[in-house]
Amino acid sequence: MTERIQQRLKWGERFLLGALAVTFGALIYLAAFSGAGPAAPVPTPTPTSIFLAQHPHPRPQGLPAKKIGIIPGHWQNDSGAVCEDGLTEAEITLSVANKVKGLLEWYGYEVELLPEFSPRILGYVADAFLSIHADSCEPIEGATGFKVARVENSAIPEQDDRLVACLWKEYQAATQLPRHEGSITNDMLHYHALKEIAPQTPGAIIEIGFLRLDRETLVLRQDAIAQGIANALICFLEGGP
Repeated sequence: MTERIQQRLKWGERFLLGALAVTFGALIYLAAFSGAGPAAPVPTPTPTSIFLAQHPHPRPQGLPAKKIGIIPGHWQNDSGAVCEDGLTEAEITLSVANKVKGLLEWYGYEVELLPEFSPRILGYVADAFLSIHADSCEPIEGATGFKVARVENSAIPEQDDRLVACLWKEYQAATQLPRHEGSITNDMLHYHALKEIAPQTPGAIIEIGFLRLDRETLVLRQDAIAQGIANALICFLEGGP
């Protein structure tokens, strides 16, 4: 009798161990193949992919590339406006211009960055031309916002005005900065490069914000700035507004 009990106990232990092994194996299978385990991490979108999504329709690849010339204000010439801590207009405009260039090239445009003063600007032919600047770092009360202008006595005022209208609309929509139209200067209306490019090249100049009161936007929200400018150029080149 004792031997039978011992044998039954041994068979019971074997059965229990086997059942546990099967159960454990099933759990491993479910975790690996049925989604019962932890979910795979979702990739975090990059800033570029987020901002590209705001204008999700790039130019069809079959169309010939339209050419855009961009001057990062003061590039390869001087610093432009300077803040007390050394932040310069030139470093802001070059960084923004490179982001604009990257976006527009992704959309299928041909983009060329030009120095502030260059023989290449004389008679420059393109489908659109833009000079990007930033405004003063002086402690001026209420000095916040952006402004846009085209050259006075334009040979193609209707086209230039349409480019300016697209810049006002799209840049404000992307950055939420206010318009500062009251501070458009003669330097903007008679900006040298807009007089030097070919008469048939539509052109404009934009002051993207004030280095003091708009500093957070100019330094930390350059993707939004670049998207606003890119959207404005696309607006103009593709027939809006």
